[in-house]
Amino acid sequence: MAVRIEKKIKGYAVVLPEDKAKEAAAAAQASATADSSERPSADVIQMHERIERPDVLIGSTYKIKSPLVEHAMYVTLNDIVLNAGTEHEQRRPFEIFVNSKSMEHFQWIVALTRIMSAVFRKGGDVTFLVEEMKAVFDPRGGYFKAGGVYMPSLVAELGSIVEEHLKSIGMIHDPEISDAARALIAEKRKQYEDRSKKNADVSPTAPAALNPSPAPAGEGARRADEGAFGSSDHPEDIAVTGDGASFPPTATMCHKCSTKAVVIMDGCATCLNCGYSKCG
Repeated sequence: MAVRIEKKIKGYAVVLPEDKAKEAAAAAQASATADSSERPSADVIQMHERIERPDVLIGSTYKIKSPLVEHAMYVTLNDIVLNAGTEHEQRRPFEIFVNSKSMEHFQWIVALTRIMSAVFRKGGDVTFLVEEMKAVFDPRGGYFKAGGVYMPSLVAELGSIVEEHLKSIGMIHDPEISDAARALIAEKRKQYEDRSKKNADVSPTAPAALNPSPAPAGEGARRADEGAFGSSDHPEDIAVTGDGASFPPTATMCHKCSTKAVVIMDGCATCLNCGYSKCG
């Protein structure tokens, strides 16, 4: 078909087959982008302060029995489930309550829990609360909880409970202990147990040979126990101190894991809980 040109030709270009292919690809990409923009997309909900509280929340309650207060304290942490039923489902702390018969700490406990709940609802990384709370020290001194773990204050134990809860919902992860470290700890515990059993077997006879003077019946064994082990009842044994941990009753506190599990082995202080030793 003839085409009449009514304007002056200022320039021209030859359309190659490659140019036609590029134009077709660009048109297909534009149509695909338009289709994707028209489709509804699922938004991933993150924790923020505008999220309304549901009627039902899931949570856990923890008990604190501290020598600093007369009655036990019960800490309740409630969580909200975001993006339920999807691959982005996650639990985040929403609020915290502390209940107790002791009313002497009522004011600061209410203030602390309200501030913590507000921080939880803000969203983001709330794990910093754990370190801040565990760094609070009581001027009257701390105490040892079950298992020989030292708590510098009541606020610090609240922080340890928050840490335990955040670990259970996956916000905090424990550092992985290498197989070599686990084997070292197991070896140290076995060495200490073997040494304690050996001392228990040798104690009734060895001190008696060093004491030639006669003694009443039973008196020699009693003196031997007192001289060798510092106790008139029985030699020091491995005892369960709480939380399933087995450490000697006379163990001292480890400055690394804050647990009473440090014993003297081969002339060096060694922790039976984390394996820390001053001798390397």
